[in-house]
Amino acid sequence: MTFLQSAAIDQNALGTGALMAFIGAFLVFALVIIIVFYLFSSFAYMAIAKKGKYPSPGIAWIPGIGPVIITWKLSKMHWWPFLLIIWEFIPFIGAAFSLAFGVFSIIWHWKTFEAIGKPNWWAILLIIPVVNIIILGIAAWSK
Repeated sequence: MTFLQSAAIDQNALGTGALMAFIGAFLVFALVIIIVFYLFSSFAYMAIAKKGKYPSPGIAWIPGIGPVIITWKLSKMHWWPFLLIIWEFIPFIGAAFSLAFGVFSIIWHWKTFEAIGKPNWWAILLIIPVVNIIILGIAAWSK
């Protein structure tokens, strides 16, 4: 093996190692963002449940299903939330009907905002990625 061949092997190993370090750092960053969003949304839905006088606001901490149950109970729409629960557990059905579920989610949050005395049109703003976090926080912790 010549010096040039060993240098090429070392550069390839460095490139692969750097790529793996970048991917690992990205995954750690994504995991931290997911955990922070989970904590924020759980606290927010728990506060919304307290405002709506839901008897067990701690249910907001159940991943994925907790906020669904809270908005289901506060919106008093008893038939279609089961569609959203089906979407949670059967992804291929959820992919086929994701637009319909998005519309249902807006209607559900519309009724939830009415139940806690907030402007119901805020539910439309939940479509916008960063604004939805702000609206959820305002709905949860404002007077």
